[in-house]
Amino acid sequence: MAKPLELDELWVDRIKQMLNGLEYGSVQIVVHDGKIAQIDKTERRRFDAPNQSQLQAVKAVKQTSKA
Repeated sequence: MAKPLELDELWVDRIKQMLNGLEYGSVQIVVHDGKIAQIDKTERRRFDAPNQSQLQAVKAVKQTSKA
């Protein structure tokens, strides 16, 4: 039979810290023998595709740096 998870305020605070500010991603909690052993955070960053004016600005910078 599985042991009940021991979860005190310290672990709740740690989990909240991992979740704070996370926009895209996941938080994985690893439990061993009814106790939290590890918390993993995977964060994804999403960037908008550059628009035409941004691409032209990059090309202009590259051209001036070659001169």
